[in-house]
Amino acid sequence: MPITANDPNRTSWLPVPENSDFPIQNIPFGVFITKEDVVTIGTRIGDYAIDMGALQQLGYFEGIDLTDDMFMQDTLNDFISDGKKTWRLVRNRLADIFDNNNSELRDNQAHRDAVIFNIADVEMQLPVHIGDYTDFYSSREHATNVGKMFRDPENALLPNWLHIPVGYHGRSSTIVPSGIPVHRPMGQTMPADATAPVFGPSRLVDFELETAFITTDANIMGENIPVGEAEDYIFGMVLLNDWSARDIQKWEYVPLGPFLAKNFASSISPWIVTMDALEPFRCASPKQEPTPLPYLQQTGDHAFDINLEVSIAPENSEETVVSKSNLKYMYWTMSQQLAHHTINGCRINSGDMMGSGTISGPTEDSFGSMLELTWGGKNPIKMNDGSERKFINDGDTVIMRGYCKNNEVRIGFGEVSSKLLPPLPIK
Repeated sequence: MPITANDPNRTSWLPVPENSDFPIQNIPFGVFITKEDVVTIGTRIGDYAIDMGALQQLGYFEGIDLTDDMFMQDTLNDFISDGKKTWRLVRNRLADIFDNNNSELRDNQAHRDAVIFNIADVEMQLPVHIGDYTDFYSSREHATNVGKMFRDPENALLPNWLHIPVGYHGRSSTIVPSGIPVHRPMGQTMPADATAPVFGPSRLVDFELETAFITTDANIMGENIPVGEAEDYIFGMVLLNDWSARDIQKWEYVPLGPFLAKNFASSISPWIVTMDALEPFRCASPKQEPTPLPYLQQTGDHAFDINLEVSIAPENSEETVVSKSNLKYMYWTMSQQLAHHTINGCRINSGDMMGSGTISGPTEDSFGSMLELTWGGKNPIKMNDGSERKFINDGDTVIMRGYCKNNEVRIGFGEVSSKLLPPLPIK
Protein backbone atom coordinates (compact mmCIF):
# COMPACT_ATOMS: atom_id res chain seq x y z
CA MET A 1 0.00 0.00 0.00
CA PRO A 2 1.57 3.34 -1.05
CA ILE A 3 2.28 6.03 1.57
CA THR A 4 0.26 8.79 -0.13
CA ALA A 5 0.50 10.99 2.98
CA ASN A 6 4.19 11.57 2.23
CA ASP A 7 3.57 13.37 -1.09
CA PRO A 8 5.95 16.36 -0.81
CA ASN A 9 3.70 18.42 -3.09
CA ARG A 10 0.75 18.28 -0.69
CA THR A 11 -0.32 21.43 1.09
CA SER A 12 -2.96 21.79 3.77
CA TRP A 13 -5.89 24.18 4.06
CA LEU A 14 -4.75 24.64 7.66
CA PRO A 15 -1.99 27.26 7.79
CA VAL A 16 1.46 25.81 8.55
CA PRO A 17 4.26 28.18 9.65
CA GLU A 18 7.53 28.07 7.77
CA ASN A 19 9.93 25.50 9.25
CA SER A 20 7.16 23.95 11.31
CA ASP A 21 7.88 20.47 12.63
CA PHE A 22 4.33 19.49 11.68
CA PRO A 23 3.54 19.94 7.99
CA ILE A 24 0.80 17.80 6.43
CA GLN A 25 3.52 15.28 5.50
CA ASN A 26 4.15 14.51 9.19
CA ILE A 27 0.78 13.58 10.77
CA PRO A 28 2.06 12.29 14.14
CA PHE A 29 -0.17 10.70 16.76
CA GLY A 30 -0.73 11.70 20.37
CA VAL A 31 -3.26 12.06 23.17
CA PHE A 32 -4.53 15.37 24.54
CA ILE A 33 -7.16 16.93 26.80
CA THR A 34 -9.34 19.70 25.37
CA LYS A 35 -10.53 22.79 27.26
CA GLU A 36 -13.80 20.89 27.83
CA ASP A 37 -11.80 18.17 29.67
CA VAL A 38 -12.33 15.64 26.89
CA VAL A 39 -9.48 13.15 26.47
CA THR A 40 -8.95 12.16 22.85
CA ILE A 41 -6.47 10.67 20.43
CA GLY A 42 -5.32 13.20 17.88
CA THR A 43 -2.85 14.42 15.35
CA ARG A 44 -1.25 17.77 14.63
CA ILE A 45 -0.81 19.99 11.59
CA GLY A 46 1.02 23.28 12.07
CA ASP A 47 -0.18 24.82 15.34
CA TYR A 48 -3.47 22.91 15.36
CA ALA A 49 -4.41 19.81 17.34
CA ILE A 50 -6.95 17.61 15.56
CA ASP A 51 -9.47 15.52 17.51
CA MET A 52 -9.54 12.13 15.80
CA GLY A 53 -12.28 10.90 18.11
CA ALA A 54 -14.55 13.64 16.80
CA LEU A 55 -13.49 12.88 13.23
CA GLN A 56 -14.46 9.25 13.72
CA GLN A 57 -17.85 10.12 15.22
CA LEU A 58 -18.52 12.39 12.24
CA GLY A 59 -17.79 9.58 9.78
CA TYR A 60 -14.50 10.74 8.30
CA PHE A 61 -12.86 7.31 8.69
CA GLU A 62 -15.68 5.45 6.98
CA GLY A 63 -14.40 2.45 5.02
CA ILE A 64 -11.48 1.80 7.38
CA ASP A 65 -12.06 -1.18 9.66
CA LEU A 66 -11.89 0.41 13.14
CA THR A 67 -13.66 -0.30 16.42
CA ASP A 68 -16.31 2.32 17.21
CA ASP A 69 -14.29 3.88 20.04
CA MET A 70 -10.82 3.51 18.51
CA PHE A 71 -9.92 7.21 18.85
CA MET A 72 -12.00 8.00 21.94
CA GLN A 73 -9.52 6.41 24.33
CA ASP A 74 -6.83 7.78 26.60
CA THR A 75 -3.94 5.86 25.00
CA LEU A 76 -2.88 4.82 21.51
CA ASN A 77 -2.30 1.18 22.51
CA ASP A 78 -5.36 -0.31 20.76
CA PHE A 79 -4.69 1.65 17.59
CA ILE A 80 -1.06 0.53 17.61
CA SER A 81 -2.20 -3.07 18.10
CA ASP A 82 -4.15 -2.89 14.82
CA GLY A 83 -0.89 -2.99 12.90
CA LYS A 84 0.92 -1.28 10.07
CA LYS A 85 -1.86 -1.55 7.48
CA THR A 86 -4.30 0.34 9.70
CA TRP A 87 -1.73 2.96 10.69
CA ARG A 88 -1.04 3.69 7.04
CA LEU A 89 -4.72 3.76 6.03
CA VAL A 90 -5.56 6.22 8.81
CA ARG A 91 -2.57 8.46 8.15
CA ASN A 92 -3.29 8.52 4.41
CA ARG A 93 -6.94 9.39 5.16
CA LEU A 94 -5.92 12.25 7.45
CA ALA A 95 -3.67 13.63 4.73
CA ASP A 96 -6.62 13.52 2.31
CA ILE A 97 -9.02 15.21 4.78
CA PHE A 98 -6.68 18.14 5.36
CA ASP A 99 -5.38 18.39 1.79
CA ASN A 100 -5.83 21.84 0.29
CA ASN A 101 -7.93 20.37 -2.52
CA ASN A 102 -10.45 18.66 -0.21
CA SER A 103 -13.37 20.87 0.85
CA GLU A 104 -15.39 18.30 2.84
CA LEU A 105 -14.20 19.36 6.30
CA ARG A 106 -12.70 22.67 5.27
CA ASP A 107 -16.10 24.11 4.30
CA ASN A 108 -18.11 22.62 7.18
CA GLN A 109 -17.75 25.11 10.01
CA ALA A 110 -19.70 23.05 12.55
CA HIS A 111 -17.44 20.05 11.97
CA ARG A 112 -14.33 22.22 12.08
CA ASP A 113 -15.37 23.63 15.46
CA ALA A 114 -15.72 20.09 16.82
CA VAL A 115 -12.46 18.78 15.38
CA ILE A 116 -9.79 21.50 15.34
CA PHE A 117 -8.17 23.15 18.36
CA ASN A 118 -5.35 25.63 18.78
CA ILE A 119 -2.35 23.71 20.13
CA ALA A 120 -2.09 26.22 22.99
CA ASP A 121 -5.58 25.24 24.16
CA VAL A 122 -4.91 21.53 24.68
CA GLU A 123 -2.87 19.66 27.27
CA MET A 124 -0.69 16.88 25.92
CA GLN A 125 -0.67 13.52 27.73
CA LEU A 126 1.53 10.43 27.71
CA PRO A 127 0.57 8.96 24.31
CA VAL A 128 0.73 5.26 25.24
CA HIS A 129 0.46 3.06 28.28
CA ILE A 130 4.06 1.88 28.45
CA GLY A 131 4.03 -1.63 29.86
CA ASP A 132 7.76 -2.28 29.47
CA TYR A 133 10.73 -0.02 28.85
CA THR A 134 14.17 -1.07 27.63
CA ASP A 135 17.13 1.29 27.34
CA PHE A 136 19.96 0.44 24.98
CA TYR A 137 23.56 1.64 24.91
CA SER A 138 24.16 1.86 21.18
CA SER A 139 26.35 4.89 20.49
CA ARG A 140 29.95 3.86 19.98
CA GLU A 141 31.13 7.40 20.65
CA HIS A 142 29.22 7.59 23.95
CA ALA A 143 30.33 4.14 25.13
CA THR A 144 33.94 4.98 24.22
CA ASN A 145 33.83 8.31 26.05
CA VAL A 146 32.42 6.71 29.21
CA GLY A 147 34.97 3.89 28.97
CA LYS A 148 37.82 6.38 28.70
CA MET A 149 36.61 8.26 31.77
CA PHE A 150 35.97 5.30 34.05
CA ARG A 151 38.18 2.50 32.71
CA ASP A 152 41.33 1.91 30.68
CA PRO A 153 41.33 4.45 27.81
CA GLU A 154 43.09 1.89 25.60
CA ASN A 155 40.24 -0.58 26.13
CA ALA A 156 37.32 1.76 26.46
CA LEU A 157 34.74 -0.60 24.95
CA LEU A 158 33.93 -3.74 26.89
CA PRO A 159 34.50 -7.02 24.95
CA ASN A 160 30.80 -7.60 24.21
CA TRP A 161 29.97 -4.12 22.91
CA LEU A 162 30.79 -4.65 19.21
CA HIS A 163 28.88 -7.96 19.15
CA ILE A 164 25.53 -7.21 20.82
CA PRO A 165 23.23 -4.20 21.27
CA VAL A 166 23.79 -3.81 25.01
CA GLY A 167 20.68 -2.85 26.98
CA TYR A 168 18.89 -3.04 30.30
CA HIS A 169 15.28 -3.06 31.49
CA GLY A 170 14.16 0.28 32.89
CA ARG A 171 11.15 1.45 34.89
CA SER A 172 8.04 2.59 33.01
CA SER A 173 6.18 4.08 36.00
CA THR A 174 8.24 7.28 35.94
CA ILE A 175 8.14 8.01 32.20
CA VAL A 176 6.42 11.38 31.81
CA PRO A 177 5.49 13.65 28.89
CA SER A 178 7.15 16.97 28.09
CA GLY A 179 6.28 19.73 30.54
CA ILE A 180 6.16 17.59 33.69
CA PRO A 181 8.90 18.69 36.13
CA VAL A 182 11.36 16.22 37.62
CA HIS A 183 12.68 16.19 41.20
CA ARG A 184 16.36 15.74 41.98
CA PRO A 185 16.70 12.17 43.28
CA MET A 186 17.99 11.06 46.67
CA GLY A 187 20.25 8.07 47.09
CA GLN A 188 23.54 6.62 48.24
CA THR A 189 26.83 7.90 46.88
CA MET A 190 30.46 7.19 47.70
CA PRO A 191 32.47 10.43 47.88
CA ALA A 192 36.02 10.17 46.57
CA ASP A 193 37.61 10.70 50.00
CA ALA A 194 35.11 8.57 51.98
CA THR A 195 35.37 5.07 53.40
CA ALA A 196 31.60 4.52 53.64
CA PRO A 197 28.65 5.66 51.51
CA VAL A 198 26.58 8.71 52.38
CA PHE A 199 22.90 9.43 51.75
CA GLY A 200 21.55 12.61 50.21
CA PRO A 201 20.51 14.34 46.99
CA SER A 202 22.41 13.53 43.84
CA ARG A 203 24.96 16.22 43.02
CA LEU A 204 25.51 15.07 39.45
CA VAL A 205 22.11 15.06 37.73
CA ASP A 206 22.52 14.75 33.98
CA PHE A 207 20.44 14.54 30.83
CA GLU A 208 20.86 11.84 28.21
CA LEU A 209 19.96 12.77 24.65
CA GLU A 210 18.03 9.84 23.21
CA THR A 211 15.26 8.84 20.89
CA ALA A 212 12.88 5.98 21.60
CA PHE A 213 10.68 3.75 19.46
CA ILE A 214 7.23 2.41 20.29
CA THR A 215 6.30 -1.15 19.32
CA THR A 216 3.14 -3.00 18.42
CA ASP A 217 2.28 -6.56 19.50
CA ALA A 218 5.09 -8.39 17.79
CA ASN A 219 5.42 -12.01 18.90
CA ILE A 220 4.39 -14.69 21.34
CA MET A 221 6.61 -15.81 24.18
CA GLY A 222 9.39 -18.03 22.83
CA GLU A 223 9.26 -16.54 19.31
CA ASN A 224 11.85 -14.15 17.91
CA ILE A 225 11.46 -11.23 15.48
CA PRO A 226 13.81 -11.51 12.46
CA VAL A 227 15.94 -8.42 11.88
CA GLY A 228 14.51 -8.08 8.35
CA GLU A 229 10.95 -7.86 9.72
CA ALA A 230 11.61 -5.76 12.80
CA GLU A 231 10.56 -2.41 11.28
CA ASP A 232 7.06 -3.78 10.62
CA TYR A 233 6.55 -3.84 14.39
CA ILE A 234 7.78 -0.31 15.09
CA PHE A 235 4.97 2.23 15.17
CA GLY A 236 7.01 5.39 15.51
CA MET A 237 9.49 7.43 17.50
CA VAL A 238 9.70 10.09 20.21
CA LEU A 239 12.47 12.18 21.73
CA LEU A 240 13.69 10.90 25.10
CA ASN A 241 15.53 12.66 27.91
CA ASP A 242 16.63 9.72 30.03
CA TRP A 243 17.60 11.57 33.20
CA SER A 244 20.62 10.19 35.05
CA ALA A 245 22.20 10.66 38.48
CA ARG A 246 25.87 10.00 37.77
CA ASP A 247 27.11 9.85 41.37
CA ILE A 248 24.39 7.41 42.45
CA GLN A 249 25.06 5.31 39.35
CA LYS A 250 28.80 5.13 39.98
CA TRP A 251 28.24 3.59 43.42
CA GLU A 252 25.38 1.21 42.56
CA TYR A 253 25.99 -0.07 39.04
CA VAL A 254 28.32 -2.97 39.92
CA PRO A 255 27.38 -5.79 39.47
CA LEU A 256 23.89 -5.43 37.93
CA GLY A 257 23.92 -2.03 36.25
CA PRO A 258 21.76 1.11 36.56
CA PHE A 259 19.00 1.20 39.18
CA LEU A 260 18.04 4.26 41.27
CA ALA A 261 20.28 6.47 39.15
CA LYS A 262 18.02 5.92 36.16
CA ASN A 263 14.52 5.02 37.33
CA PHE A 264 13.58 8.34 38.95
CA ALA A 265 12.48 9.98 35.68
CA SER A 266 12.48 9.71 31.88
CA SER A 267 10.82 12.46 29.80
CA ILE A 268 9.45 11.98 26.27
CA SER A 269 8.02 14.22 23.58
CA PRO A 270 4.23 13.76 23.34
CA TRP A 271 3.81 13.31 19.56
CA ILE A 272 4.80 9.93 18.10
CA VAL A 273 6.23 10.44 14.61
CA THR A 274 5.51 7.35 12.53
CA MET A 275 8.11 5.30 10.69
CA ASP A 276 6.12 6.01 7.52
CA ALA A 277 6.69 9.75 7.99
CA LEU A 278 10.41 9.14 8.53
CA GLU A 279 10.76 6.93 5.44
CA PRO A 280 12.29 9.70 3.24
CA PHE A 281 15.11 10.17 5.75
CA ARG A 282 16.67 6.73 5.74
CA CYS A 283 20.45 6.64 5.58
CA ALA A 284 23.34 4.24 5.97
CA SER A 285 24.58 3.14 9.38
CA PRO A 286 28.22 3.21 10.48
CA LYS A 287 30.15 0.21 9.18
CA GLN A 288 30.03 -2.63 11.70
CA GLU A 289 33.32 -4.43 12.32
CA PRO A 290 33.49 -7.25 13.20
CA THR A 291 30.50 -8.44 11.17
CA PRO A 292 27.61 -9.18 13.55
CA LEU A 293 26.33 -12.72 13.98
CA PRO A 294 23.82 -13.78 11.28
CA TYR A 295 20.67 -12.92 13.25
CA LEU A 296 21.84 -9.27 13.44
CA GLN A 297 23.05 -8.85 9.86
CA GLN A 298 21.25 -6.29 7.67
CA THR A 299 21.40 -5.03 4.11
CA GLY A 300 20.21 -1.64 2.94
CA ASP A 301 19.70 1.57 4.89
CA HIS A 302 18.22 1.19 8.37
CA ALA A 303 19.45 4.34 10.09
CA PHE A 304 17.61 7.68 10.03
CA ASP A 305 19.01 11.18 9.54
CA ILE A 306 17.44 12.99 12.51
CA ASN A 307 19.07 16.23 13.67
CA LEU A 308 19.04 16.55 17.46
CA GLU A 309 19.69 19.50 19.75
CA VAL A 310 19.85 20.05 23.52
CA SER A 311 19.47 23.38 25.32
CA ILE A 312 19.62 24.32 28.99
CA ALA A 313 17.51 27.23 30.21
CA PRO A 314 18.46 28.47 33.68
CA GLU A 315 15.52 29.72 35.72
CA ASN A 316 14.33 33.14 34.46
CA SER A 317 17.02 33.17 31.76
CA GLU A 318 17.39 32.42 28.06
CA GLU A 319 18.36 28.97 26.90
CA THR A 320 21.84 27.96 25.75
CA VAL A 321 22.38 25.27 23.11
CA VAL A 322 24.87 22.80 24.57
CA SER A 323 24.78 19.90 22.07
CA LYS A 324 23.95 19.17 18.44
CA SER A 325 23.96 15.53 17.39
CA ASN A 326 22.25 13.13 14.99
CA LEU A 327 20.63 9.70 15.28
CA LYS A 328 22.55 8.51 12.19
CA TYR A 329 25.70 8.15 14.33
CA MET A 330 24.24 5.19 16.23
CA TYR A 331 26.21 1.97 15.75
CA TRP A 332 23.29 -0.41 16.34
CA THR A 333 20.00 0.20 14.48
CA MET A 334 16.48 -0.03 15.88
CA SER A 335 15.93 -3.21 13.84
CA GLN A 336 18.99 -4.82 15.36
CA GLN A 337 17.94 -3.74 18.84
CA LEU A 338 14.49 -5.31 18.45
CA ALA A 339 15.87 -8.48 16.83
CA HIS A 340 18.37 -8.92 19.65
CA HIS A 341 15.74 -8.13 22.30
CA THR A 342 13.60 -11.04 21.08
CA ILE A 343 16.19 -13.60 19.98
CA ASN A 344 15.66 -15.36 23.32
CA GLY A 345 11.86 -15.36 22.90
CA CYS A 346 11.11 -12.23 24.96
CA ARG A 347 7.56 -11.06 24.25
CA ILE A 348 7.03 -7.53 22.89
CA ASN A 349 3.68 -5.78 23.37
CA SER A 350 1.82 -2.78 22.02
CA GLY A 351 3.11 0.38 23.68
CA ASP A 352 6.48 -1.00 24.77
CA MET A 353 9.21 1.63 24.54
CA MET A 354 12.85 1.10 23.55
CA GLY A 355 15.37 3.87 24.23
CA SER A 356 18.27 4.31 21.85
CA GLY A 357 20.82 5.03 24.53
CA THR A 358 22.71 8.32 24.69
CA ILE A 359 23.32 9.67 21.17
CA SER A 360 26.81 11.15 20.91
CA GLY A 361 28.51 12.22 17.73
CA PRO A 362 32.19 12.32 16.80
CA THR A 363 32.86 15.94 17.85
CA GLU A 364 32.91 17.47 21.33
CA ASP A 365 29.88 19.67 20.61
CA SER A 366 27.86 16.61 19.57
CA PHE A 367 28.16 14.66 22.83
CA GLY A 368 24.81 13.63 24.26
CA SER A 369 25.30 14.18 28.01
CA MET A 370 26.85 16.67 30.42
CA LEU A 371 29.12 13.85 31.62
CA GLU A 372 30.80 13.96 28.21
CA LEU A 373 30.33 17.64 27.36
CA THR A 374 32.12 18.73 30.56
CA TRP A 375 34.27 15.58 30.73
CA GLY A 376 33.06 14.62 34.17
CA GLY A 377 32.78 18.23 35.32
CA LYS A 378 36.37 19.21 34.50
CA ASN A 379 35.37 21.58 31.68
CA PRO A 380 32.26 23.62 32.68
CA ILE A 381 29.98 24.98 29.97
CA LYS A 382 29.27 28.72 30.00
CA MET A 383 25.61 29.72 29.74
CA ASN A 384 24.40 32.78 27.85
CA ASP A 385 23.63 34.48 31.20
CA GLY A 386 27.26 34.14 32.30
CA SER A 387 26.74 31.23 34.71
CA GLU A 388 28.49 27.88 34.30
CA ARG A 389 27.26 24.30 34.34
CA LYS A 390 29.08 21.08 35.13
CA PHE A 391 25.79 19.18 35.48
CA ILE A 392 22.13 20.24 35.78
CA ASN A 393 21.18 22.73 38.52
CA ASP A 394 17.85 22.94 40.32
CA GLY A 395 15.65 25.33 38.36
CA ASP A 396 17.23 24.46 35.01
CA THR A 397 14.98 23.38 32.17
CA VAL A 398 16.44 20.87 29.71
CA ILE A 399 14.97 21.14 26.21
CA MET A 400 15.54 18.61 23.44
CA ARG A 401 14.43 19.10 19.84
CA GLY A 402 14.69 16.92 16.74
CA TYR A 403 13.86 17.18 13.06
CA CYS A 404 14.61 15.69 9.63
CA LYS A 405 15.01 17.83 6.53
CA ASN A 406 15.67 17.23 2.84
CA ASN A 407 15.19 19.38 -0.25
CA GLU A 408 11.41 18.82 -0.19
CA VAL A 409 10.12 18.61 3.36
CA ARG A 410 10.93 19.05 7.04
CA ILE A 411 9.52 16.58 9.60
CA GLY A 412 9.98 17.27 13.31
CA PHE A 413 9.21 15.93 16.75
CA GLY A 414 8.49 19.19 18.56
CA GLU A 415 10.33 19.16 21.85
CA VAL A 416 10.68 17.43 25.17
CA SER A 417 11.15 20.05 27.87
CA SER A 418 11.37 19.39 31.60
CA LYS A 419 12.50 21.39 34.61
CA LEU A 420 14.64 20.00 37.42
CA LEU A 421 13.21 20.79 40.87
CA PRO A 422 14.81 20.28 44.30
CA PRO A 423 14.29 16.89 45.96
CA LEU A 424 11.09 16.22 47.84
CA PRO A 425 11.53 15.77 51.61
CA ILE A 426 12.07 12.21 52.83
CA LYS A 427 9.01 10.89 54.71
